[in-house]
Amino acid sequence: MSIYRAILRRRAVQWRKAPRADVPTVCVGNITVGGTGKTPHTEMILRLLTQVLRIAVLSRGYKRKSKGFQFVQADSTASFAGDEPLQIKRKFPEVTVAVDKDRVEGCRLLANGGTGSPRPVIILDDAFQYHRLHADLNIVLVDYNRPVWKDRLLPFGRLRDLPGRIADADIVIVTKCPRWLDDAQKQELSAQVRLLAGGKDLPVFYT
Repeated sequence: MSIYRAILRRRAVQWRKAPRADVPTVCVGNITVGGTGKTPHTEMILRLLTQVLRIAVLSRGYKRKSKGFQFVQADSTASFAGDEPLQIKRKFPEVTVAVDKDRVEGCRLLANGGTGSPRPVIILDDAFQYHRLHADLNIVLVDYNRPVWKDRLLPFGRLRDLPGRIADADIVIVTKCPRWLDDAQKQELSAQVRLLAGGKDLPVFYT
């Protein structure tokens, strides 16, 4: 476990020193394995911003069989594009959706004419652990039902990253909350986030 922690610490340092893309980027990520709600929140951002900004979505395209950089079309297959990028493209046909394991190259291609003019704001799906690129805005999702501060690193828990990495977030969203969450509960959750972030006062939202 100490070796795993050392690797994660090194990757976190690399991430903090990584360059930014030539266009504005927003990362929607998490610290845990499994569904914290990245795709629904990416869709929420698209609904909020597509009326005022040109948006592109760049994903790795998990489990796809195609290689390299690919544009996702509404009639693409899941094996070509991956399930989640295809879902986003079909819900938002006017949005440019692309997949590339190399996020640096993907951003470069999107920034240089891939979506026309003006150049886009790129939403990076699940890139918080991608140590070669530092997004301009990092949104980290935390599952209300299994918060980071009550979990453990793999293989004993579901954390794929150091819990203290929440301090690298710009915004934290606690997802899958009960329909009614009172102010005292919100304050308690915000205090847990602040403690985990080493006292950093991060904006915390609830969905």
